[in-house]
Amino acid sequence: MAIVGHPRTPRHASLPLLRRLFTFDLMQVALTPTVAGDIKVAAEETLLKRLESISSGGRLSLARRASGRVAAALLLDPEARVMQAALQNPRLMEAMVRQALLRTESGAALVRAVCEHPKWSLRSEVRLALLRSEKTPIDCAAKFARTLNPAQLEEVLRHSRLPAMVKSSLLSEARDRARR
Repeated sequence: MAIVGHPRTPRHASLPLLRRLFTFDLMQVALTPTVAGDIKVAAEETLLKRLESISSGGRLSLARRASGRVAAALLLDPEARVMQAALQNPRLMEAMVRQALLRTESGAALVRAVCEHPKWSLRSEVRLALLRSEKTPIDCAAKFARTLNPAQLEEVLRHSRLPAMVKSSLLSEARDRARR
């Protein structure tokens, strides 16, 4: 690990060594500030390829401590506790959560957890992503729609996968609110 992380180690030597490191050593390489960017990316890629073979406890620990990119991948984990831990990761960014919500393989559990999360449910880009997801509960969609003006809401719902009845209901409620 010291050889891989040393700033003077040539890339042609450190990249093959990455594949031989243990999971949490890879995580440490990806988080070390002095490691070159391409080595960090390679360490994250190796970690992402190994995720399916890592035990549940290992994924849980990675969700809490790994880089934002690894935490974003763990948002799609089938285990709720791993996904919840990934939402708490301090390196996770708003854009990563938004991308996870808009993926077709994101589950209803992730959508519900983000809707109820005290941090992520307040972010405007995340709210827009939730309004575009067909898995967003109707009560949450209505709550998020109230924060937008009718023109913004119409633009968001144009590209939304929410059911047509829900879209029309949200739009009519927003227009009524604007008239008052």
